[in-house]
Amino acid sequence: MSPSPRIAELPPEWSRSKLAVVIPTYNEADTLPVLVKHLFALPLPRLTVIVADDNSPDGTGAIADDLAAAENRQGEDRMVVLHRPGKAGIGRAHAAGMIVALERGFDYIAQMDADLSHPPEAIPGMLGTLLSLDAGVVIGSRYIHGGSLSSDWGRNRRFLSAFANFYVNAILKLHIRDATAGFKIWQADVLAQIGLDNLYSKGYSFQVEMNYRCTNLGYLVVELPIHFEERLAGASKMGLGAKWESMRMPFILRRHNRRQGSRSQRSRS
Repeated sequence: MSPSPRIAELPPEWSRSKLAVVIPTYNEADTLPVLVKHLFALPLPRLTVIVADDNSPDGTGAIADDLAAAENRQGEDRMVVLHRPGKAGIGRAHAAGMIVALERGFDYIAQMDADLSHPPEAIPGMLGTLLSLDAGVVIGSRYIHGGSLSSDWGRNRRFLSAFANFYVNAILKLHIRDATAGFKIWQADVLAQIGLDNLYSKGYSFQVEMNYRCTNLGYLVVELPIHFEERLAGASKMGLGAKWESMRMPFILRRHNRRQGSRSQRSRS
């Protein structure tokens, strides 16, 4: 990741916002310190980082503890570390961090990957858009005008990513260009209504399920263009099980929604 560009002073409403950034980690010892440094360099003095580590064998959890100890030295609770018992899926880790953020009373909750693929300098603009449009969620999108992918992405990977978004939108009618994106800022009130403790998804299909629940609640979803960088260290965590869940999840969500609609109709009749 290149050095963060200088960001102009933000409007008071933006800079006063109580924002939590949830970062799930599994073997991100090399990248997490870099990301945390960039996040705390943002002109958002009320920003708190919440790391949800799935007992990483490479010591990411211990590194997160050291970073938190340094950041919280002045008595400020700027960084929180959740130590989970083992690898249970990125969706479960995101949800765990979001639940803690809700319990601590944050107004806005961001989610991003730890592998430096998401640009932290985009967060102030995403937050400002959320506030200005009163959106339920703002998505850092690779696939709207102005968004881009790393040149290191090969043809096969680009095709699979594009197909995944086509597949999800064809089944669920989300009308979201980057429905599988993992870089977002949410209104806390929206997350409280979504039901983080009863999600179907364990892995990467978490992103799709969250979008689906948000749109079903009637909230506005806004996409802002970002550049998505290739991870600079480590390896992708998306195994065969996560891919299978991602293929099945749109049908599970659609079936559940139809059942809910049938129950509502019977209760009104």
